[in-house]
Amino acid sequence: MELAVKNITKTIKGREILSDITMTLYSGKVYGFVGRNGSGKTMLFRAISGLMGIDAGEICLDGRVLHRDMDILPHMGIILENAGLYPEYTGVRNLQILGKLTGVTPEAIREAIIRVGLDPDDKRTYQKYSLGMKQRIIIAQAIMEKPDILLLDEPTNALDESGVEQIRKVVGEEKERGALVLLASHNKEDIRLLADEIFLMESGRLRKGDGGQ
Repeated sequence: MELAVKNITKTIKGREILSDITMTLYSGKVYGFVGRNGSGKTMLFRAISGLMGIDAGEICLDGRVLHRDMDILPHMGIILENAGLYPEYTGVRNLQILGKLTGVTPEAIREAIIRVGLDPDDKRTYQKYSLGMKQRIIIAQAIMEKPDILLLDEPTNALDESGVEQIRKVVGEEKERGALVLLASHNKEDIRLLADEIFLMESGRLRKGDGGQ
């Protein structure tokens, strides 16, 4: 599978937040994105997913053009900043509600919850979860469909050391499964350990990095 981003540009309120970005990504690899807050990483993920339109350029998946041949990327799992679930339901109930939209089996939901280190039989509601538990269940939501493409924006935020190790293991497993993984992280160790290729973002512009970043 090939995901081609061709000269995409996006301007909001007179400010160019994505500037002539081009890259080509492939299945079975992890691509790391590094940059300060406000550099454009999250906006790039929104654009690539189809959750945000672009002003110029193209985003193509195996030759199919986003916003022309498809509304959003198909077979995609995604976590973005400020993601949330229904506070009054348990983690598993939240994922069951989402899973009904795409036909995810109860077994796949339980497996995803266990993979991120949570108990699918936990009766606590989402609003009673710690920040780390909330982060884990949101990651479970992203992987439960075994997506072809994973966009992970700061997946190890709010996690303790054991949680970070667990999520790094999940990312590695998804790569081995053949998923195309886009990973934005302030944790340089995440990028160093997981990324096959690194991109640096600054003021909406993208350039190739290296393993020393």
